Amino acid sequence: MVAHPVSDFLNNSAALCDAVLRLRGAALAEELGRIVRSVMNSPLGEFLPADTHAMLLKPPVVEVLAANDDAVPSLTQDIVFDDEYFGRFVVSGRAQYSALDREHLASLANLAGSVLQVHALAQRSTHAYVQVESQLQHQAQILDHIHESVLTMDMNGFIISWNKGAERLFGYSAVEAVGRNILFLYHDEDESFDDTFLEQGGRLMEVRRKKKSGEVFWASLSLSPLRDINDRAIGLIAYLTDITERKMAEERIHHLAYYDALTNLPNRSLLTKLVDQALTVAQRSKLHGCVLFIDLNRFKLINDTLGRKIGDELLCEVARRFRAVLRDQDLVARLGGDEFAVGLFDIGQHFEASMVAQKLLGTLNTPILIDGHDLRVGGSIGISVYPQDGGDAETLLRLADIAMYRAKQEGGAEGDHVAFYSQDMNQGMQERMRIESGLRHALGNGELLLHYQPKFSIDSGKIIGAEALVRWRHPVRGLVPPAEFIPLAEATGLVVQVGEWVLEAACAQAKLWKDAGLPPIRLAVNVSAREFTSTLPGRVQDTLTRYGLEPSWLELEITESTLMNNIDRVIGIMDRITALGVTLSLDDFGTGYSSLSYLKRFPIDTLKIDRSFTIGIPADANDCAIANTIISIAQQLKHKVIAEGVETVEQLAFLKNSGCDEVQGYLFSRPLEADAFEQALRENWTPDQASRAA
Repeated sequence: MVAHPVSDFLNNSAALCDAVLRLRGAALAEELGRIVRSVMNSPLGEFLPADTHAMLLKPPVVEVLAANDDAVPSLTQDIVFDDEYFGRFVVSGRAQYSALDREHLASLANLAGSVLQVHALAQRSTHAYVQVESQLQHQAQILDHIHESVLTMDMNGFIISWNKGAERLFGYSAVEAVGRNILFLYHDEDESFDDTFLEQGGRLMEVRRKKKSGEVFWASLSLSPLRDINDRAIGLIAYLTDITERKMAEERIHHLAYYDALTNLPNRSLLTKLVDQALTVAQRSKLHGCVLFIDLNRFKLINDTLGRKIGDELLCEVARRFRAVLRDQDLVARLGGDEFAVGLFDIGQHFEASMVAQKLLGTLNTPILIDGHDLRVGGSIGISVYPQDGGDAETLLRLADIAMYRAKQEGGAEGDHVAFYSQDMNQGMQERMRIESGLRHALGNGELLLHYQPKFSIDSGKIIGAEALVRWRHPVRGLVPPAEFIPLAEATGLVVQVGEWVLEAACAQAKLWKDAGLPPIRLAVNVSAREFTSTLPGRVQDTLTRYGLEPSWLELEITESTLMNNIDRVIGIMDRITALGVTLSLDDFGTGYSSLSYLKRFPIDTLKIDRSFTIGIPADANDCAIANTIISIAQQLKHKVIAEGVETVEQLAFLKNSGCDEVQGYLFSRPLEADAFEQALRENWTPDQASRAA
């Protein structure tokens, strides 16, 4: 049997390769069928592809010609390459096929298998690449859409990748950032790229970085190592979040916690921390340290008279002056109110602190001008010394405070003075605290009582009233001198409670005398500046009503210092009191600051000449002139005049000749207990009788 000539095998081989590259599915099977028919010059021929869901290996089909057979009517050839089965060629339609035809078909199947395998490998590689590329795109999208800034850099700090979050945070695009060293984002204070943790793991820190606009901001920076497939560190992954608002809030909280809102100076808490730190340095260097406790003089008068706004501006100016004369390493703080503190910790001798104290007081010599007011304040300064007085901030502050009180006592309310702490100061302060505690106890345990100093009419010589004076009968010490506890009561504010008790006790005693049939007399009750508030008239009215007393039983004595606290407000309170029928007496007249222009507006009944003027009469011409002037003013304003502290007949004669109306003092009587005073009232003592009874 003669074999038919085979079509151009090379051309059909090229067509087969092109079909595998371009076609898929039925189109590919159809084209491969056409090619096999062309190669085999056969009217019938087709490509039967393998199962696409399972590329199963099929055993090759081999049709073996018999020894005496030269040809067969059909041919079948499996397409297999490297044990991978792709399908088979089947040809028929000719009368017979020769062994040469079988060779041609096997060659075509071998070519088709190799091409199909290469194409399959290429498809799988392409698919894997597409999957990887898709995954990378997804990851890039995730990184770009998270709020956090993410960037990577190599071991030398050169940026490798830069997400959208980094673009939003820094203002640089990825094109601008990638390839540059990370140092271009650092703030000036950041000196170098130095991260030694790469081999050990990540860390979290707060850093300052710089935006494209030049703005410096705070960022939370988390760093993790970037590793290769062999787990070797090849760079860094940086995660950054803007925390500027949080840091600013923390700074505001810190400032509120450690700085005075008015003067912007450190407060007591920060001063204590800084002093303790400085003491540690002073200890190592064997230096002295000092704490100065400063209390302003006359500030309260200015603050109460001109208002808090002026007072606040005054404090700010004082703070600026203090800061200006101190060195940068010296500490200055405002402790509260009109109290300041200064810390000095690199001085060789403690006496240098007194030089600084005098310099601070010197800054207050120049008047302070605020809203047209020429204001003058002074100061009292107490000094404690490290290490002999104490070894920590709290101790030094406490002892400097004690020394300041000694300075105020020695210099007076108006005088500037400096005092160092000493042990006797501490003992004095402990005594002060003991008296304060005892006075509080006395208020609630019936240890207070009233003595009554009679007031006499000069014309009749009869008792016309009395001044109610508080006394403290201590269960152990006996009668405590008023000079010991009255100033303390005023300094601590206990004077308000004491004053309320005196008013209550005086009215209660007056009620007893009224019920006993005694005629009304005026009991003078001293009212402190702290008590002289808008609630006072109501309290007086309630007390009189509760005890069923007529207003003629009561007189309130106020001091000139009381009148300096908002004149219009004070006059309003005075008018409400006099409207009740209660009379007012102006105590210590001539020792305060009251203006004669205001005096005519005060609804007072009596002016009291202070004992500091009475004591010099008649020997001291100045005291005589002052007493005559006060009496003359009172007569012109139609006020009565009473002189206190009258102890000699010469004083009495002078006052009588000058026109004084009433007197009180030891010439007539010492303060009497209630029973003794009642007896005096019943007997209507004359000055001679009172003097003998005393």
